[in-house]
Amino acid sequence: MAWSQNNAKFAVCTVDRVVLLYDEHGERRDKFSTKPADMKYGRKSYMVKGMAFSPDSTKIAIGQTDNIIYVYKIGEDWGDKKVICNKFIQTSAVTCLQWPAEYIIVFGLAEGKVRLANTKTNKSSTIYGTESYVVSLTTNCSGKGILSGHADGTIVRYFFDDEGSGESQGKLVNHPCPPYALAWATNSIVAAGCDRKIVAYGKEGHMLQTFDYSRDPQEREFTTAVSSPGGQSVVLGSYDRLRVFNWIPRRSIWEEAKPKEITNLYTITALAWKRDGSRLCVGTLCGGVEQFDCCLRRSIYKNKFELTYVGPSQVIVKNLSSGTRVVLKSHYGYEVEEVKILGKERYLVAHTSETLLLGDLNTNRLSEIAWQGSGGNEKYFFENENVCMIFNAGELTLVEYGNNDTLGSVRTEFMNPHLISVRINERCQRGTEDNKKLAYLIDIKTIAIVDLIGGYNIGTVSHESRVDWLELNETGHKLLFRDRKLRWVPGSDVLVAQNRNSLCVWYNIEAPERVTMFTIRVLFCFGPSSKSSIPA
Repeated sequence: MAWSQNNAKFAVCTVDRVVLLYDEHGERRDKFSTKPADMKYGRKSYMVKGMAFSPDSTKIAIGQTDNIIYVYKIGEDWGDKKVICNKFIQTSAVTCLQWPAEYIIVFGLAEGKVRLANTKTNKSSTIYGTESYVVSLTTNCSGKGILSGHADGTIVRYFFDDEGSGESQGKLVNHPCPPYALAWATNSIVAAGCDRKIVAYGKEGHMLQTFDYSRDPQEREFTTAVSSPGGQSVVLGSYDRLRVFNWIPRRSIWEEAKPKEITNLYTITALAWKRDGSRLCVGTLCGGVEQFDCCLRRSIYKNKFELTYVGPSQVIVKNLSSGTRVVLKSHYGYEVEEVKILGKERYLVAHTSETLLLGDLNTNRLSEIAWQGSGGNEKYFFENENVCMIFNAGELTLVEYGNNDTLGSVRTEFMNPHLISVRINERCQRGTEDNKKLAYLIDIKTIAIVDLIGGYNIGTVSHESRVDWLELNETGHKLLFRDRKLRWVPGSDVLVAQNRNSLCVWYNIEAPERVTMFTIRVLFCFGPSSKSSIPA
């Protein structure tokens, strides 16, 4: 079983080697049959042992015991023609499969190798080899690391990118039995198998916890495991039972929740967690698929949004009128506290114990920055569509939506959107890659201009009287300020201002003495239908 990355499609492959496609509500919308590597052996000459969606959700990879992987292009819409776009012939049976990144399929073989198939070049290569059958394969939450479990109990780790963690690669641990149930959570690795023991290992393979069910006559071998998308929970399947474990950050341990027991469910053969964390699907030996709601709690925000907490560190924000959804998630695994929707109900703000989460609902750009709690005294300004301005205790912090680092931070006592101007890559010019500038008031008569990329002060401008308005032009190369409001014309460096009787236009701002004046006519109409005394 597999969920698509965009949460819109759910695929189930039956023992008949047919792939059934469902929508997110569990309604069957499509299906297609797989094919053997060689038709002369017949359509029943193989089993499907692995299946995964591509990152763009338009393809499905199928790993088979007749030594082949097929990649089917299924398209974006239901009913699109199914076409084989790649095939990778191997030297032994494919036993498990993952698709962690664009063009990269990772799979295990019966001969013990873990290999990589590149859908762009249509070639496969060996990542590493062992002498033991690969029984399980999983990835970390980011998809940049893989774990393989082998029949001799070996668990091997490999990174495409360790993301600065410094964790080791290669053989990590020797589990007491074949780890058919293997999951890579945020803070540890969970493995289990036929000895009916669940073991949590640390990042370098040392044993953290053991849950021993070998003396429980009702428990049988563990057959499969899955980690939640946020890595905070792990579910293991056995016979008639799901065991659920949740990571407790404050105590740094796994804690078992009440197991889910379903009589006559029989052996659980597959588990698939929806990418947004809201659903867990369970496949059984008898051909049944059960779907469970994984919501911790739900709430309605101002009768316009539904907030679904699918884990301590993950919240789904759904617009009730449009049906669009955004997944707000702490990438560090911190528990998300109260979620607010501000700025004309467009922007998300949420706190964790160590970070601040921000997001733009319209563009789905999300940010998480390090942030120490200040008692909720922050003030947020959303006038700029690219940047959130946060003012707290005399300090202005800028966060660009979609970026997990602060754009800049300055000291100022003048926190008013009219006294701050930020320009982020607007009206881009040739030869300029990134152009990010800030103008703000140091005091009531002094303006500072900062290059936000380099983090240095470009200069200061002093004025003889109090500045009550300022604005950089779109390229950030010109500054307009006065004690009476003027405006730039969007998309140009034309300046427009108005006094009582005239409209003043500077078509060339480089020559401020060359101003074009237009007399403003004031019209008055009188009477019930055309005689009101409103100036036009």
